[in-house]
Amino acid sequence: MALVEEQEIASKPIGIERVPTVWWVLGILLLTMPAWANDFFLFQVMGWTFILGMIALSLMFLAGYGGMVSLIQMSVAAMGGYMVAIFGNSGMAEISMGLPWWLCLPIAIVVAAIFGTIVGALAVRTEGIYTIMITLAIAAAFFYFTRQNYTIFNGYSGFNLVVPPMLFGVDWRQPMPFYYLTLGCAVICYWAVVYVSRAPFGLALQGVRDNPRRMAALGFNVTAHRVAAYTFASVIAAIGGILLVWQNAQIAPGTAGIPAVIDILVIAVVGGISRPIGPFIGALIYVLLRTFSPDVLLAFGMSGERFKLLIGLGFLAVVFFSPDGVLGLWDRWRARQARRRDPLIGDEE
Repeated sequence: MALVEEQEIASKPIGIERVPTVWWVLGILLLTMPAWANDFFLFQVMGWTFILGMIALSLMFLAGYGGMVSLIQMSVAAMGGYMVAIFGNSGMAEISMGLPWWLCLPIAIVVAAIFGTIVGALAVRTEGIYTIMITLAIAAAFFYFTRQNYTIFNGYSGFNLVVPPMLFGVDWRQPMPFYYLTLGCAVICYWAVVYVSRAPFGLALQGVRDNPRRMAALGFNVTAHRVAAYTFASVIAAIGGILLVWQNAQIAPGTAGIPAVIDILVIAVVGGISRPIGPFIGALIYVLLRTFSPDVLLAFGMSGERFKLLIGLGFLAVVFFSPDGVLGLWDRWRARQARRRDPLIGDEE
């Protein structure tokens, strides 16, 4: 019954009158947050949440709509960040080319998308655990290549002083402008995924996910759809990577290290890998734990460096009780409340 309702909703056009009240409340809350939140929360917590959410959103698109769990998304994001540092301005003037932002940003996104597409062309020839392993292997190779290459990527040191351009007289790395910049990019990426998932390409991709042989028999190019999904997801990851570099004002091989690669998977799974809002929920949980758990551990006399332990325990708890992440817990709670109000609902389902 719930599946039928979701399909009916997805088949209808997106309109303002169909936006739930909770979305209006969330939108007002996010737009007015600079009026009551401090700079640290805006820049470090919410800015980081939107950035990681976008990178995890690219993974969610591949896994949720394409059935392909890719661990290359953080590497694609790092590639976009590196390209901004190489083609734009940074503290390494002898390597950076100093191109203007309006030329540098498209080049960075295109190069990252090409990188993700090439990886996708290799990964789509595998399935299941083999897709995970091949993308993880390429992510590890990318990490070690950037760490050992000094001609292009400046090796272990990477690039520093990589900041957003001054546009309209605004310093976009200040907390409030950067918050609205990341919020705007997150909203655009979110709605792009929602739109594509309901477009003919997205519906065909979901058909390929469910039954590739049948889709091939109907005349759809299964491989082309999967590779195109990697390209689309890579664009989203590249945007998140550029914002991540601007937030940190630097990029180094550790940005695309194996821990960071796994963190993106954890974020997507914890939030819920079946819907686009899930990665942002998972990113918020991750950022809050990453930011404040060291203080909690120190308060109990434990080492603050063990914050990864709390993140790991939280991940295990969510996966154990809800394979669909936090969204799955929310859906089950709503279903229980509905059954309490109307016991016949359970019988109809």
